[in-house]
Amino acid sequence: MNETAAISKENLPGAEDAIQMVGFVLAGELFGVDILMVQEIIKESAITSIPDSPDFIEGVINLRGNIIPIIDLRKRLNLPAATKAPDSPSWTLILDIGGRTTGFIVDHVTRVIKMPQNAIQPPPEMVVSALKSQYINGICRLDEQMMAVLDFNRILAVDEFKRLGALKRQQAR
Repeated sequence: MNETAAISKENLPGAEDAIQMVGFVLAGELFGVDILMVQEIIKESAITSIPDSPDFIEGVINLRGNIIPIIDLRKRLNLPAATKAPDSPSWTLILDIGGRTTGFIVDHVTRVIKMPQNAIQPPPEMVVSALKSQYINGICRLDEQMMAVLDFNRILAVDEFKRLGALKRQQAR
């Protein structure tokens, strides 16, 4: 089954000082991404593997004629391997990152979250000093849980974008 859920920015109530994010879970933790980066959310997509690609690149998908590289976000962030049931569906966030469309596999998508801009705090100094924290834009409290807001512009370095472009060209042949 291939379900696609589109997020309509027009249907959401707006406030000038609020940020709208798509919440998702990865390794039992809650994360968020700016809704303006999200093109769509796909559930259960067939991925074609690409030989000799980095371990975090799962392969590519054909989305309405466009070849989209797919990255396992869990592997990219060096999070523990998934322990979910084999029959549970995977979700892919299709994001526009600096004009490049890229898919990221996550455990599941939660909901659209509207957060006051001042509720998002910078990560603590101890977290900032860690290499992995370069991907975190901020941290906020959502209900009884903390949510890390990811900066997908930093998740892929420039040289990785070049490798993804080479994969797309190789797959198109």
